[in-house]
Amino acid sequence: MRICLAGEGAQGISHADVLQDIEGVEIDTLAGGIAADAEAFAYERGIPHWSLDLEECLSRDEVEAVILTTPNQVHCAQTELALNMGKHVLVEIPMGISLAESQRIAALEERTGLVCMVCHTQRYNSAFREVYRQVQEGELTLHHIVQQTYFFRRRNENRFGKKRTWVDALLWHQACHMVDMCYWLLDDPDMEGWGQAGPLHAELGVPMDISIGMRTKDGKLVTSANSFNNYGPIYSEYRFIGEEATLLAQKGKLTDHEGQEIELPAGGGMDAQDREFFASIKAGRQPLTSCRACLPTMEILDRIQRSINV
Repeated sequence: MRICLAGEGAQGISHADVLQDIEGVEIDTLAGGIAADAEAFAYERGIPHWSLDLEECLSRDEVEAVILTTPNQVHCAQTELALNMGKHVLVEIPMGISLAESQRIAALEERTGLVCMVCHTQRYNSAFREVYRQVQEGELTLHHIVQQTYFFRRRNENRFGKKRTWVDALLWHQACHMVDMCYWLLDDPDMEGWGQAGPLHAELGVPMDISIGMRTKDGKLVTSANSFNNYGPIYSEYRFIGEEATLLAQKGKLTDHEGQEIELPAGGGMDAQDREFFASIKAGRQPLTSCRACLPTMEILDRIQRSINV
């Protein structure tokens, strides 16, 4: 299958690394944002065509799908463009930067019948899949999920230290991972959600610290802390406090309350996610993280945003 990869930044590199190991998938064209960077990326990866015009790339013969690793602010418009051109879409989170954008994408996915999948990568992570299995099979009855995500992002740079052309969002991008994970595990699309935000950064214009709370109709709690102000490397962990055990997920490992590491299956993560995209296209089915399936995540994010705005 010939595809278009849109975006030559950090996530574009990550997807390109994964795609080279997926048999039958070829990056035919790169839709870039900065000419010099796109040209260098295409040359280094042996991609035969590149352009700054996404529509031109999608119009190439035999291109069937696109992976969008572009700035958050254009995800919705680019997804709509691709679907309307008859292309399957894998879009990095968030699918939109508002509930209204997300609803438009989900409706267009349903109307076209194409695969439109969002990169909620944590659902494909081996540690989280094990927690999900235990919850589904009644081995773990959750009471409280406590989560932390820390960055140092006072400068507008990506994870390689390269200057960004857009500003990241702590709630609608980074915390979107956590909200989706908790929705997937707790299975309550109507759960309450609220939050508080610290002051806006003087130059970036976004809050650098947020706290989030969620509550299901049967009383299960989520407590989350997120910061762009934290000194040190990117760090995230989940503590799953249950009736039968407490599990800690961090650095790709899952341990219990006695410190015993739980054996996990190999693989998972972005590789499993991208393979799910192509498998869904081949089978003509809805993927695990289709935009329609993940729309409740965006509804919860909207409730949290509205509580912050009060």
